[in-house]
Amino acid sequence: MKHLFSAALLLLTHLSFAQGELTGAWQLTPTGSEPQTVRIIEDGYFMQTLFDQAGKQFVSTLGGRLTASGGNLTEVIEFNTADKENVGTTNTCTYKLEGGQLTVNCAGKSTVWQRIDEGKAPLAGTWRITARENNGKMDPMRPGPRKTLKILSGTRFQWAAINAETKEFFGTGGGTYTFENGQYTETITFFSRDNSRVGMSLGFNGKVDGKQWHHSGKSSKGDPISEIWSRIE
Repeated sequence: MKHLFSAALLLLTHLSFAQGELTGAWQLTPTGSEPQTVRIIEDGYFMQTLFDQAGKQFVSTLGGRLTASGGNLTEVIEFNTADKENVGTTNTCTYKLEGGQLTVNCAGKSTVWQRIDEGKAPLAGTWRITARENNGKMDPMRPGPRKTLKILSGTRFQWAAINAETKEFFGTGGGTYTFENGQYTETITFFSRDNSRVGMSLGFNGKVDGKQWHHSGKSSKGDPISEIWSRIE
């Protein structure tokens, strides 16, 4: 029994390390050109978006669960705007990490990614909105198949509103962010609902309390918001 426990612990440790080495933000090469593709990996989840920042055009996005171990990588797709029927499928790939370059092979197709950051920051992780203020009262949000997630690396963020069961997609946005002295500021580089928002910088009050992130300020429309986001398990 002790031997089995040790073996299981070793496997979990290896799996955690493998996922950890891929944590952070990545950009599909060649970098510095438009359109660009950015992928964020945190807490066993990923989001990836193709967009033209200079032209203020959102193209497509996908994301879902991710595990990595021993050079093998598995993705379970929860949303994909380019192919709705892809939702619920599993991609089995291999990867090789050398320095700041990640090479991924899936179904005979190879992609090369350059590291943007290592995902080390107080807000780095994948969060789900769990409460929102309404008429001065913080109302908990009932867990269900429809959900809004926000993934943050050390410098990048993306949110997505989805329903993996019905394969519905409701919107996404993302860009770069800073978090200093309780002030969270994000700059939008893509927004599926309104391209005119690209380039805007929004400031919020932010506080991390354990696995909860308290977030308040004004939306891109100028509406006041106060929310609680909880780190996904």
